Amino acid sequence: MKNKEISVMGNKSFFNREISFFGEKISDKTKFIFFSDLHLLLSSGIDIISTLEIINDNFKNKKEKDLILQIKKNILNGSTFSDALSKSAMFSEYEWYSVKIGEETGKLNIIFKNLSDYYEKRIEQKRKIISTFAYPVLVLITAVGTVFFMLAFIVPMFEDVFKRFNNTELPYITSKIISISKILRGNILLITILITILVLFFIIFRKDKKFIRFQTKVLLHIPIIGEMIKMMHLHRFCLSFELLLGSKTPLLKSIHIVKKMIDFYPIRDALDIIEKDILKGISLYDSMTKFDIFDKRMLSLVKVGEEINKLEDIFSKLKEIYISEIDHKSSTIGSVIEPILIIFIGAFVAIILISMYLPIFKLSSTMGGTF
Repeated sequence: MKNKEISVMGNKSFFNREISFFGEKISDKTKFIFFSDLHLLLSSGIDIISTLEIINDNFKNKKEKDLILQIKKNILNGSTFSDALSKSAMFSEYEWYSVKIGEETGKLNIIFKNLSDYYEKRIEQKRKIISTFAYPVLVLITAVGTVFFMLAFIVPMFEDVFKRFNNTELPYITSKIISISKILRGNILLITILITILVLFFIIFRKDKKFIRFQTKVLLHIPIIGEMIKMMHLHRFCLSFELLLGSKTPLLKSIHIVKKMIDFYPIRDALDIIEKDILKGISLYDSMTKFDIFDKRMLSLVKVGEEINKLEDIFSKLKEIYISEIDHKSSTIGSVIEPILIIFIGAFVAIILISMYLPIFKLSSTMGGTF
């Protein structure tokens, strides 16, 4: 059964039901476990229903267990496995279409392995991004907190000391730091309100298309980080194409599916045009050259891939190139940004402390000169 279309005939009225989970999506980790277990258990000769029951027993989350139960019931009611996936909002067209191809070609278990590998790579990629930015972000938050604490609490203590010496003229930098401290303390409520508004604005509009475009445009212009974000999405783009073309999905259908999977608007917008161009008879390479998001190396390799009819292999090679560059950029960020942040924090704290102690040194030298 594992290499044939999985179908159990019966009443199909159950098809109308869907698990929406209030619009939630299951995680990449859950999908990795799901497809990995499917591959392992079906390879062992276990039938699909028993496989789903075992997977259901292994999941602890009620929503995940309900999802597996839904798929099982759909199959028992006559659905193919791909149809069962398509009835749930939890799975993308990419997943259920790949499974459908596997059913039609008798390579379903290979598709499960490919999907498992796909989500494993996505998880690894996310971990790399998190590990790369976690420490710099933590350092930056600590820096802002330290500076805020010094301006709000330490500087006022020195200011009280300076007020006792009315005739002492404060150095320029000291006066400026005290002025900044006063502005901060005098507007702390306003600053808190503004920060709250910004956070709420982000939460409310984080899924708004215009806001996402603006945010993406800003991020792409940040040195190193912008390039890394671009490569991360190009890697995902190549990975998706490799798997779809590897399962013998036609190029036009692959573009249509990948377009729905990619949430990175520069690539998604490009695929909209590329899809239309291919329908007009324009080659993939010629259409891709219209967009800056695709670098020259990718374009050159895609051109070769089209000429020798090896696009799947080309996207596989590009996938490896981009993941290698992401690793390199990650180490670069760690070795460049972190020291810069530490130097920045140290310099800022040093400026505040020196500016506060300058009047004391000046007063000490003045008093020493009077004796």
